[in-house]
Amino acid sequence: MPNRTQADRRTFLGSAVIAGAVAANAASAQEQAVPETEPIMDDFELKESSLAELADGLGNGKHSAASLTRAYLDRITAIDDKLGSVIEINPDAEQIATELDRERAAGNVRGPLHGIPVMVKDNFDTRDKMKTTAGSLALLDAPQPPEDSFVVQQLRKAGAVLIGKTNLSEWANIRSTNSTSGWSGRGGQCNNPYALDRNPCGSSSGSGVAVSANLCSVAVGTETDGSVTCPSSCCGIVGIKPTLGLISRTGVVPISHSQDTAGPMARSVRDAAMLLGVLAGTDPQDDATAEADAQRSTDYTQFLDAAGLKGAKIAVARNYFGFHDDCERVLEEALDAMRDAGATLVDTGRLAIAEDAGSAETMVLQYDLKHDMAAYLERLGPDSPMKTLQDLIDFNNANREAELKYFGQEFFEQAVERGPLTDNAYIEARARCLRLTRDEGIDGILDELGLDCFVAPSTGVPCLTDLINGDHWSGISSSPAAVAGYPNITVPAGQVYGLPIGLSFFGRKWDEPKLLRIAYAFEQATKHRRAPQFLPTVKLD
Repeated sequence: MPNRTQADRRTFLGSAVIAGAVAANAASAQEQAVPETEPIMDDFELKESSLAELADGLGNGKHSAASLTRAYLDRITAIDDKLGSVIEINPDAEQIATELDRERAAGNVRGPLHGIPVMVKDNFDTRDKMKTTAGSLALLDAPQPPEDSFVVQQLRKAGAVLIGKTNLSEWANIRSTNSTSGWSGRGGQCNNPYALDRNPCGSSSGSGVAVSANLCSVAVGTETDGSVTCPSSCCGIVGIKPTLGLISRTGVVPISHSQDTAGPMARSVRDAAMLLGVLAGTDPQDDATAEADAQRSTDYTQFLDAAGLKGAKIAVARNYFGFHDDCERVLEEALDAMRDAGATLVDTGRLAIAEDAGSAETMVLQYDLKHDMAAYLERLGPDSPMKTLQDLIDFNNANREAELKYFGQEFFEQAVERGPLTDNAYIEARARCLRLTRDEGIDGILDELGLDCFVAPSTGVPCLTDLINGDHWSGISSSPAAVAGYPNITVPAGQVYGLPIGLSFFGRKWDEPKLLRIAYAFEQATKHRRAPQFLPTVKLD
C-alpha cells in the first residue's frame, strides 16, 4: 500500500510480516498456509442462486427453508475444510428453518429473506448456542451476550435462517501492526476460493469467502477501514460499506465508534441492496443511527437502474491507479465500459490529500479501541473473565503459543496506553480526519467539480497467504470513505490471471441510492462476476 507507514497499513487489513517469527515456527506456518493440492469439484445445485431465485423457489414449493439450509450445511461440510471460512455452525439452524416453513405454510411470509440461509461474521452477538469471539480464544469462555446484536435481530425479524458464523482476521485485524489477513486463533487461516494459496483479504475474510464459494446466500461483514470492500474485491463479490449510522453497531465487537459499521456481502448488487434494506434502521442504543430511519429505504432495489450510468459524472481517483500493469489494463477497460454506458469521467489526483489523515486515523482508532472494547466487555456482565483491553493483552501473553505464534499485539499495547476520549490529542486527531476526508476530500472535491461520486480500484489481485512474511496489498482505496464515514460499494471489475479485482464507487453521506444506481449499471454493463475456481494455485500458462 503506497504512502503508508507500517502502523497506518494495519488499519486496513493487517500488513507486512510476522515480526520476530522464529525458525521453529517457520515450518508450521508454511504448512498451515499451504492448502491441499487437489482442486475442489463444484457441482452444487444452488451454485450462484440469487436471493430472488431462492425466494421464488420457496414460494412455488421447489425449495423449503429446511431443504436450503440442509443443502448449504452439506456444502460447508464438503468443502470448507479447504477454505476455513466458517468458524461455527448454528446447531439450531435446521429447527429454525422448519419453524419458518410452518410460518410460510400458514400464510405468514415475513419478506424476501424468509427462509433464506445467511451467515454473519464472528463479531456479532447472538443469544443462542453459538459463541461470539472475534476469532480470539480469549472470549471462548465468556458468558453468552445478553441479547442478539441489532443486526442479528433484524435478520431474525426478516425470517432469515442464521446458519453459522464466519471466520475473520482476529479482532478485525486490530491486534497487531504485522498481522496476516484471514487468520484467527480460533478459526485458523481462511483461504481465497479462486486460488487456495491466495489470501481472501480481511477482516471480513470468512464472509467474503463463504458468499463467493456458495456456502450461504449472503453474509454480513464489518468494516473499520477496508474490511468489507477488500475481501469482497478479492473474492469476486459485491460489498457495501454504508454510511456510518445507517446500520447499528450494538452488540458488535468493536474497534472504533468513529468508523465501525456492518455491511452486506453478496454475489450481486441486487442481492446486496436487498440485504441492506433489512439491516438498516435506527437503534436507540446506538446514537449514530439517530437519522437512519429518516434516511434509509426499506427497499434499496428500487434504485437499481441498468441505464444508471447515463449522465453520471464520476471522479476517477487517479492517485489509487498505476500500481500494476495488468491490473491497469483491466481497470481501464472498466472505465471505458462506463464511458460507453454514458458516464462522464473526470480524472483527478486530489483525493491523495485524504491519505494525509493516516497517522491521525491511527491515533483515533487506538483511543476508540481502548474505550469501546471496555464498553463491549462490560456488556457481557460481571462473570466475564475479560473486562478491559489489558485483560486481553494478558490472556494473549499467557497463551502465546496459540495466540501470538505468528504475530504480536503491538496495536493493543499502544492503545492501552492512550487516555480518555476527552484528551485534546484525540479531539484534534478526529477533527483532522474529518477535515481531510470530508471538507477537503470527498465533499470538497465532488462539490467543486460538480460530480456524483468517486471511482477507484478496490484493491489489487489477492496476494499469497504467507504467515511468515505477511500481507502485501496494493491499490487499496478504502480510507477516504472509511475515515469520513461515507458509503462505498465494490463491484467485480475483471480478473488478472484468473484472480478477481474490484472497482469501488464512493461518495457523500447517505448517498447509497445514487451509488447503488451507478454500481448496478456498471455491473449490468460488464457482468464480471464468475464462480471461483478453487485452484490449488494460480495457473500462469
